[in-house]
Amino acid sequence: MSWTGVLDVLGAVLLLLGSLFSLVAAIGVLRFPDLLTRMHAATKPQVLGLMLVAGGLSLELRDLSATALLVLVVVAQLATAPVSGHMVGRASFRAGQVRRDLLLVDELSGSQAAQEEPRGAP
Repeated sequence: MSWTGVLDVLGAVLLLLGSLFSLVAAIGVLRFPDLLTRMHAATKPQVLGLMLVAGGLSLELRDLSATALLVLVVVAQLATAPVSGHMVGRASFRAGQVRRDLLLVDELSGSQAAQEEPRGAP
């Protein structure tokens, strides 16, 4: 088997694994009970799935400009997904949309009681 055949097989495996991670993330978003666990399912496996798909696609295309664009997409996703997940979780906690009976550790309740700020738009 030549190197191109090996790269094609490896690229196909990465594409399949990445799509499987994205499918698991979508199922987790639909099946998990509350906002915080759904956010976890939407950020962690989805980012890993995107990285695997981008790696497989760059192995299949074998083009430097396409690989550079895919690296830029992955870096942007790695920079924005954790920050947006954190901000959504924090805002939902402040708005009272978190099921506190499912929390094992609640580190924000003490700091939230000390702050007297408005809760946002009605």
